[in-house]
Amino acid sequence: MTMRSEAYLVDACRTPTGRRGGSLAKAHPLDMGAHVIKALVTRNPIPDSEYDDVIFGTIDAIGPQSGNLARYCWLGAGFSEAIPGVTIDRQCGSSQQAVHFAAQAVMSGTQDVVIAGGVQQMSAIPIGVSGTLAKDFGYPHPFAGSQRFFERYGTSPISQFHGAELMAQKWGFSRDAMEAFALESHRRALHAIAQGHFAREIVPYALPDGSVFSMDETARASTPEKLASLKAITEGGRLTAGTASQISDGASAVLVCSEAALKRYGLTPRARIVAMAVRGDDPVMMLSAPIPATRHLLKKSGLKLDDIAIAEVNEAFAPVPMAWMQELDYPHARLNVNGGAIALGHPIGASGTKLMTTLLHELERRNARYGLQTMCEGGGVANVTVLERL
Repeated sequence: MTMRSEAYLVDACRTPTGRRGGSLAKAHPLDMGAHVIKALVTRNPIPDSEYDDVIFGTIDAIGPQSGNLARYCWLGAGFSEAIPGVTIDRQCGSSQQAVHFAAQAVMSGTQDVVIAGGVQQMSAIPIGVSGTLAKDFGYPHPFAGSQRFFERYGTSPISQFHGAELMAQKWGFSRDAMEAFALESHRRALHAIAQGHFAREIVPYALPDGSVFSMDETARASTPEKLASLKAITEGGRLTAGTASQISDGASAVLVCSEAALKRYGLTPRARIVAMAVRGDDPVMMLSAPIPATRHLLKKSGLKLDDIAIAEVNEAFAPVPMAWMQELDYPHARLNVNGGAIALGHPIGASGTKLMTTLLHELERRNARYGLQTMCEGGGVANVTVLERL
């Protein structure tokens, strides 16, 4: 049997996460992406002309996010014009998939040094705006005119909000239970910020007014009463803005290298990418795929959940991690230990490597071995990645 090559995480960083209309609301996505790329390149002894590729995730690639943003983020960082870039869209998992593509390139032996990351400017480019603009071209709905889709799935709404409500109903999560989960997300996030848990992973961002944005601004001290007062997202539904991820802005990136690159440049790896999987589930429910995807990865890799010291399951909506925990019998004490997207935001294209950056640093802080990351994605799919701290 041919032994596979290994893919290593050498470095990882992110911007602070800006709330909608907040500190990063006027930052150009190219500049945010360039910011994290520059941090990785300048603090690692690899000549910029010797990188193989830049893979960035972004959704709604229009306006300032259009035109192969990955390539222009690299150029904006001031580095060699010889290095290419590619921008991908696997919805919420775009930058986690960027890591998978980077790792696969390294494992195949075709590349040695790849930056994977993502960026999203949600204050300027609202989620789903590309679909909204399609109305001008005669498509009131992304599936309008598709006979095959409606023949298979009928006329049920295809939206994350509908999917989240279906999950809450299927697993029997009450509004009170989901709001309690949301409050705990904020509590953990505020505690992590106060204890400085994110300080090493964040690259402060200089703002036009001369100030420096250095810490996430999304977490807040909410109360059960305040969450209970919020209006449901859908008529008669259980979910509110308080039990959904926050619209936000940010960028993140990781440096993926081969063993040959480690030796060539004298690099010390921080983690090894142990296992990767992508799997699908019901596209109408849309958000449940992390459950079968995790099961698929465990079966394929031979790992057990008992091996996983901590896990990051993206809090797109409260029922997503709640159902994952329930189905896989994983303790809440080891899940999203520093809070999740309900408190810390979900800059969609950047969220995959944002979570991975946090996961890596938390594994190091705890001196733990294995960490798992997964998130639900549009179309009813999910990526899962397991890291081994070195």
